Amino acid sequence: MEVEEHQLWGFLEKLYLNFGYDFRDYARASLKRRICHYLQLKKINSLHELWETIESNELALEQMIQEISVTVTEMFRDPTFFKSLNKHVIPRLKTYPFFKVWVAGCATGEEVYTIAIILKEAGLLERSIIYATDINQHSLKRASDGIFPIDSMKNYIANYQQYGGLGEFSQYYSAKYNAVMMNKDLSKNIVFAPHNLAVDHVFNEFELIICRNVLIYFNQNLQNKVINLFYQSLCDFGYLGLGSKESLLFTDKRKNFVEIDRKEKLFMKS
Repeated sequence: MEVEEHQLWGFLEKLYLNFGYDFRDYARASLKRRICHYLQLKKINSLHELWETIESNELALEQMIQEISVTVTEMFRDPTFFKSLNKHVIPRLKTYPFFKVWVAGCATGEEVYTIAIILKEAGLLERSIIYATDINQHSLKRASDGIFPIDSMKNYIANYQQYGGLGEFSQYYSAKYNAVMMNKDLSKNIVFAPHNLAVDHVFNEFELIICRNVLIYFNQNLQNKVINLFYQSLCDFGYLGLGSKESLLFTDKRKNFVEIDRKEKLFMKS
């Protein structure tokens, strides 16, 4: 199914003006693919028909947002990033009596629990609060529940071992039937909340912000806006972690961050 550019823009504009979901500055090609996939999935023939469906049906709206939001993630994804975080950032966090972490665009929460495990193994979880935010309410609910498919564990265990975890990964969850539930002591210091990086503002000050593999779905204008948001949200000498294909190079704040690890995209606010 083909969607014309002007039709897509009109649909995104109405979506923002009526519901506050702002996808206007998302990378257009990948967003169009996800919307077309959703139209085919639901056997909807046009964006006009889709609008009529979601305009008066909150559940249909939530289902669409869930589908076109990016939610692909895994625990300890890119283990070398977390090795670098452990080497460069954890020692600094140990100097704070209390600190705050923001996992922005947390999707279904795998990266949030990754951070919680790292902090627990460093003896820092009790001295921290982790804010986990996403635009997708359905994903946030799954993250808050802390229940994941048992089929994923083999990959997560391998990632954890490559990272250099201190124990057995199985100590952090209990398995039942075809699912696992993460231990409640990991989530007691986590706050799950909706936040839209495209339109929402600073809501706290953080010592560490993690936002990996989210900016690649934004156009340059929105990437710049979000990096400015992160800059304003970080304390002095706070840390920012991005995804392997993401960069500060073309943003206004590129000179306001120091590269801590160029390969792993770990930065410090200067």
